[in-house]
Amino acid sequence: MSFPSASYSITMRVILTNTSAIPAVATAVSAAGGLVTALDVVEPIAGHTVIDVTCNASDEGHAEVLRGAVDGVDGAHVHAVSDRTFLLHLGGTIGTEAKVPLKTRDDLSMAYTPGVARICSAIAKDHALARKFTIKRNAVAVVTDGSAVLGLGNIGPEAALPVMEGKSLLFKRFAGIDAWPVCLATQDVDEIVGIVQAIAPVYGGINLEDIAAPRCFEIERRLRDLLDIPVFHDDQHGTATVVYAALLNALKVVGKPLDQVRVAIVGIGAAGVAITRLLLAEGVGDVVTLNHHGILDAADATLDQERRWVAEHTNVEGRRGDLREAMRGADVFIGVSGPNVIGEEHLELMADDAIVFALANPDPEIDPSIARRHARVVATGRSDEPNQINNVLAFPGIFRGLLDAGATRVTEAVEVAAGRAIAEVVSESELSADYIVPTVFNPAVVAAVAGAVEAVARTTSGAYAD
Repeated sequence: MSFPSASYSITMRVILTNTSAIPAVATAVSAAGGLVTALDVVEPIAGHTVIDVTCNASDEGHAEVLRGAVDGVDGAHVHAVSDRTFLLHLGGTIGTEAKVPLKTRDDLSMAYTPGVARICSAIAKDHALARKFTIKRNAVAVVTDGSAVLGLGNIGPEAALPVMEGKSLLFKRFAGIDAWPVCLATQDVDEIVGIVQAIAPVYGGINLEDIAAPRCFEIERRLRDLLDIPVFHDDQHGTATVVYAALLNALKVVGKPLDQVRVAIVGIGAAGVAITRLLLAEGVGDVVTLNHHGILDAADATLDQERRWVAEHTNVEGRRGDLREAMRGADVFIGVSGPNVIGEEHLELMADDAIVFALANPDPEIDPSIARRHARVVATGRSDEPNQINNVLAFPGIFRGLLDAGATRVTEAVEVAAGRAIAEVVSESELSADYIVPTVFNPAVVAAVAGAVEAVARTTSGAYAD
């Protein structure tokens, strides 16, 4: 299942021998499955008409198909093709900027030597002043070992860097937070913990990102014990927070209480474990979890500590077997696994007014159009479908609230407060089967989440004095 997407946006420079070929070029792109988003006439080359055709493809191979389709138009020749996503990333997507002027000798003397020595001396006497007089109060380290990047897997720190830059960009764009990529050339737990502990004095918070399970669980647990700043693994808790928000509103749509629904979760990695823990803490009726072997069984000696906990605290009926058994009578399906895991035959086993969250990205566990034949509410992780469950709804506001509170820890109460705040941005009059979470560009989201998190963090997680 593929859709034209801006992530595969290309611009073709096309030389025409006749301007009458322009409509045929646009038609050729559309007929080949592309989506034309812009068509501009540019400076002529050797007396010929030249146009730039910008269009979305579904993948790199499809982009070549579109080029061939345009080349096949009588009187048209593709002179060059630019990949707009690669162009956007030239030189990276983030940088630094000065917050103070540096125009005179006086400016230099205060911002740097000799004046800066006075600030250093003050902080040396009282380390807490670093939050007041340095970037620390607004800084987050985005830390990865490159072992579980998007759906690409273990691709290493260099290849992970564009994602960490993107994460930092989102922090700045949505919450005004100065975040910075920290991509580590090690996948050893002890080394990762030691490195992050060593760099922590610079930052007000640590965002762990794209670290494979089960290693991510231990890294987060140890860092939370060692550091006096919030440590948050977004793949776990950001995902769980937004899923919780979406579920609260989806249950309003179908008229079912949380404590009476059965949830089937497929994919018990970092996100699956965190979702399960949060839903159980909030009193969901029952959860049945599955990995590629079937329903989790506490007697399975191969389970690590986190997954064993999940197996021991879920599946109150003691179900055994495969996906069909887990889906039988389920009110909610949550997929955090891979593409095309479930089919219509599984959805037919679910309870009436079913809810389906198929969150694998870019290709979900089932085609959303098929899911909507059987489920009352359908959500995915895709931006081109209704009800996008996207972590950017959570982590910018969560860290904004934590930093503003001077929080020292992230608690479950913080996640719950954030989830409820996201859900409440959608008013009763707006709520529908196709609108259970706000869009990522809704300006009310970060403010609502940050305010709720700050209020909770100040009372439950400890805070620095400003």
